[in-house]
Amino acid sequence: MLIQIHPQNPQERLIKQVVDCLKSGGVIVYPTDTIYGMGCDIFQPKAIEKICQIKNIQPSKAMLSFICRDLSHLSDFTKPIDTPIYRTLKSHLPGRFTFILQASKQVPKLLQNKKSTIGLRIPDNLICQRIIEELGNPILSTSLPGEMVEEYTDPEIIHDNFANRVDMVIDGGIGGMTPSTVVDCTSGECIVLRNGAGDFME
Repeated sequence: MLIQIHPQNPQERLIKQVVDCLKSGGVIVYPTDTIYGMGCDIFQPKAIEKICQIKNIQPSKAMLSFICRDLSHLSDFTKPIDTPIYRTLKSHLPGRFTFILQASKQVPKLLQNKKSTIGLRIPDNLICQRIIEELGNPILSTSLPGEMVEEYTDPEIIHDNFANRVDMVIDGGIGGMTPSTVVDCTSGECIVLRNGAGDFME
C-alpha cells in the first residue's frame, strides 16, 4: 500500500493508519531527513524478524537503529549518559545523525547484540515525529536492502519494488541519497564512524 502524507502538515487520519499498521506487526518504508528507511514497532518481534529476512541478516548482528521523537526516550533504552555526551546529542538532534550508545536491558531481547549497543536517530522530519508520537514508543529503523541507488529516493519506485515485501510505503516526497552521519559515543568520546549527511561538530 502506498499512502501520500503531506511533509509539512501530516494528515492525522493517515498517521493513525500508519500507527495501526505498526501496532498490528506491519513493516513500513517511510521518509526521514536523509534517505528513506524501513522500520517497524520495536515491540513487534515478528515484524523485526521480517525486516531481517528482507535484509538477509540476523537481528543480533544487524545494524539497526531506534527512531525516537526526542531525547525523552533515551533513559528507557540506554545506560546513563555523561553530561558532555548528552550536551552533544542535544546540540545535534533532531538532525541527520545516528549516535551509537550503550544499550540498557530495556532493549527488546531480539535486538540485543554482543556489543550491547544501539543506534539512536531523531530525524528532523515531521512525518517521522508524528508517527512516533502517535505510536508512543520508538520505531526500529534500517536502510533499504542493497546499495543506495537513485530509485530509493522515489517512494513510487520503492513501492513498485517492495510492495510484496512490506505492508506500507509512505510517500512524503523525494528522499535524499546520503545516509546519516554515524557517531560512536560508547567510549565516552564521540568518534565519527561514517561521514554522511550530518556535519558533526564536537
